[in-house]
Amino acid sequence: MARPPADPTTPSFSVEHDSRPSETVIAGFSSFGLAGLTAVDYLVDDLDLEETGHVRIEGAPSITPFTKGTPRHPVRLYAAPDLDVTVLIAEQYVPPFLGELLADALLDWTEASGVEEIAVLAGVPVAHGPDAHRTFHVATEDYRAARLGEGTDVPAMESGFLDGANAGLLERGLDSPLGVGVFVTPVHAQAPDVDAAVRLVDTANAVYELGVDAAPLEAFAEEIRRRYEDLAERIDEREPEGSYDRMYM
Repeated sequence: MARPPADPTTPSFSVEHDSRPSETVIAGFSSFGLAGLTAVDYLVDDLDLEETGHVRIEGAPSITPFTKGTPRHPVRLYAAPDLDVTVLIAEQYVPPFLGELLADALLDWTEASGVEEIAVLAGVPVAHGPDAHRTFHVATEDYRAARLGEGTDVPAMESGFLDGANAGLLERGLDSPLGVGVFVTPVHAQAPDVDAAVRLVDTANAVYELGVDAAPLEAFAEEIRRRYEDLAERIDEREPEGSYDRMYM
């Protein structure tokens, strides 16, 4: 896909990977409620995946997360030799106006690496009732045909719009062979929203038959809550009060 030359003053993203990724990538980004991020973090922990790459960020404010004094890249890739899934964890908060650039970098990488589909686990801050406490999908036609046929109980989101990296990936999935599915569930203000993260883990487990047990996630989320407390505050500060209007059920 031809693109104009990059403006050197514009932030950029590039993917560095130690080995060929799987045909499927499951991603979670930092956003309100941290449900998607918590879900993919749990997948990495439960499946005992190893770090295999990262996304390099140039020209944009970044963070360097660390645990017990050991730093790590803010956007990382994980995999295992016996699992046909690569997991992307994005602890770096990427504001919506940079989401298209991140989506471009991921698409360049998927095209060059033989990735056939990307599934995104995401929480969305929308007003909702108790009946909406479930996972919905927004997906390209090829992704729906491959993953969301009979027997898959993940209804379509009725209407609305997405922004940021999720929107960028879906838009590019419409015009490329890459299948893109975004699994969304309503989230509340607490971070992480454990119930929302469990729903996303259960959905990924059902769609990809990962063999993951989501039962211990609540205890795991306590550790994640401590780790991501400052990150959640940063995201809350940068999310406008009108963020509830960015996607409608």
